[in-house]
Amino acid sequence: MILEKHNPKVRLTRKEEFNTDLAVVGGGLAGVCAAIVAARSGLKVILIQDRPVLGGNASSEVRLWSLGATSHMGNNNRWSREGGLINEILLENLKRNKEGNPLIFDTVLLEKVYEEENITLFLNTSVYEVAKNNDDSIKSVTGFCSQNSTTYVVNAPLFCDASGDGIVGFMAGASFRMGAESPNEFDEGFAPDINDYGDLLGHSLYFYTKDIGKPVNYTAPSFAIKDAGELPRIKNYQMGDHGCKLWWVEYGGRLDTIHESENIKFELWKVIYGIWDYVKNSGKYPESENLTLEWVGTIPGKRESRRFEGDFMLSQKDIVEQRKHYDAVSFGGWAMDLHPADGIFSKNNSSCTQWHGKGVYTIPYRCFYSKDINNLFLAGRIISASHVAFGSTRVMLTCAHGGQVIGKAAALCIKNNILPKQLSSRDYIKDLQLALNIDGQSIPNIPIDKECNLVSSAKIVASSELEIGTIPFDGSWTRLSTSAAQILPLQANKNYSFKILVKVEEDTTLEVQLRRSEKIENYCPEIILRIHKIDLKKGEQELIIKFDNALQKDSYAFLTFLKNDKISIKNSTKRVTGVLTVFNGVNKAVSNTGKQTPPEDIGIDSFEFWTPQRRPHGQNIAMQITPEIKEFGTNNLGNGYVRPWLKTNAWVASFEDKKPTLDISWEYEQEISEIKIFFDSDFDHSMESTLMGHPEDVVPFCVRNYIIKDDKGQVLYDIKDNYLSINTFKLPKPLKTKNLTIEFNHPSKDASTSVFEVLCF
Repeated sequence: MILEKHNPKVRLTRKEEFNTDLAVVGGGLAGVCAAIVAARSGLKVILIQDRPVLGGNASSEVRLWSLGATSHMGNNNRWSREGGLINEILLENLKRNKEGNPLIFDTVLLEKVYEEENITLFLNTSVYEVAKNNDDSIKSVTGFCSQNSTTYVVNAPLFCDASGDGIVGFMAGASFRMGAESPNEFDEGFAPDINDYGDLLGHSLYFYTKDIGKPVNYTAPSFAIKDAGELPRIKNYQMGDHGCKLWWVEYGGRLDTIHESENIKFELWKVIYGIWDYVKNSGKYPESENLTLEWVGTIPGKRESRRFEGDFMLSQKDIVEQRKHYDAVSFGGWAMDLHPADGIFSKNNSSCTQWHGKGVYTIPYRCFYSKDINNLFLAGRIISASHVAFGSTRVMLTCAHGGQVIGKAAALCIKNNILPKQLSSRDYIKDLQLALNIDGQSIPNIPIDKECNLVSSAKIVASSELEIGTIPFDGSWTRLSTSAAQILPLQANKNYSFKILVKVEEDTTLEVQLRRSEKIENYCPEIILRIHKIDLKKGEQELIIKFDNALQKDSYAFLTFLKNDKISIKNSTKRVTGVLTVFNGVNKAVSNTGKQTPPEDIGIDSFEFWTPQRRPHGQNIAMQITPEIKEFGTNNLGNGYVRPWLKTNAWVASFEDKKPTLDISWEYEQEISEIKIFFDSDFDHSMESTLMGHPEDVVPFCVRNYIIKDDKGQVLYDIKDNYLSINTFKLPKPLKTKNLTIEFNHPSKDASTSVFEVLCF
């Protein structure tokens, strides 16, 4: 029993004080990734989250799917899903939760944090105070947990603000911005007209519905709006839509999205319950009779508030021109996506304005720390970017990818006893880039340094190497109701011949083009190299298409079949790493109408979209190819790239090789402490974390079963049921050997064994 008599003084809550290497404030995907990467790099980390669950907008409290450069597979950014830890998290979620249950995703994130011994997690803890060592340095942050009535004081040499609103940076006095810049400041033609469009993006709130198999009545609360049918945006609603398909239920862009956030939320509640009243009781949606309102969000998804200034501010031209930065550490690829400030009440023609780049762009390290507060990292949507560039960098997988940068950067700062700004020097930045890429970050144009990988000096012999002479004619037919193209890695100065099979409904003409991208690192086929027009008679027939000496450089090319709905083309069930079919179709989820045609004066490119279909659709086009494509050899191992980039970068075994083997040997005995193998987890697939399900729980390209042996034939590892892209083996003691043998099983009958990279340290 506890009995305390009257105390004339104010009682204080319990206070606990902690010292750590890195304090991360904010438990969204950016903060989670920063904390885990730092912890795995040996730092002691305290992760402070003001909500009861991790994940931020991706959590079950908000239920927004996480997306990034793949953009719902609706842009030209091929093989661009974010790598490293966030890819590991997404693959884990796919294995357990391909249906997209947001509650399960909560547990995936919590487990990842829980398993890290170096992380101390404080949930339900709001940071409300910052103490400083001096004008330019943070000493501690203080937060209060409402659930255990405890105040936590966290001291650290380094801090990461991943809080969304930038509460730490704000209280610490860091330079920040809120709202849109003028078009002149960064020469941004897409900068909005503030009076008309507004300069802040609003919040969104979602609901979920459930069919209970019998009629359900609904009476709206008194605060619900009564005229939902008059909302300009109600036209976006389609029967059955729920969750983040209701992203357009947005409000608050003309208000203070920080201090008026609760008012914005209540207005959104009025709208949400009013919309459901309209659906249930207007008579216009009879299909809703058996639906009940299962869940309504209590925390809105917030898009925008403060943005903090680093030593570099990303802007529109960095994205559109894909400018190179010496300190590139991350990449983005979502459209520059701005929304009218009036949201659900806006009479603007569109609920958002999205302009895509032709390919991915890099983000400099200098965007990830404050230019004023010398021990403060910036993570998530608050990084150093203009309002226009923020329209792209704000999405969660891009934020998570940046969070990984901070986790690794913090470890290097502690190791070298330097501050975040110092790490941006050319003397240190390569160390950060290498450390990130070894963990799968895949920074564009920056491979893993060969000098750090023992495999680079080894002789590698494979039991087979795939040569594509035939993509088998064993699949379905695809009608050319939209133009289609087979992406193939071709060599320069060669004469190629392609034999395909078509089915023609009536006499017609087929136009076939060979295309490539203006920049060979892109997958935007704007350059037409050759054109063939072929007259066809009704019936099934083989075609031979020849293109002589069309390519001046080795590159990906697009064998393109223009739209003709009288023609169907034969497909193949076989899928190959780094080979893909794309279509000049429409993807309404990302404002893709087949071609991007922006106004001439806003500095955005006009181009066609050529995008893939989601599995099980999107089969390769069946064909015979002369000469054979030989881009899948062991020479790709050790080149430092761990996904398709400029070429396939993968060793792929032939389909006929039933037990593919890699033999890695050195002239002299090597001492190996760690082995990493990078498999194909299909970086082209947009792996939304919630709501949108996926066709399988393991990516079909990913090797499941394999064995690693030393030079004595002893089994070091026997792996079963792998589903992750990166497998890391830290040997209990250094292994001295002149040879490693890896024996694989094919992942499936329709995908051969493929490996991007083997690293040995």
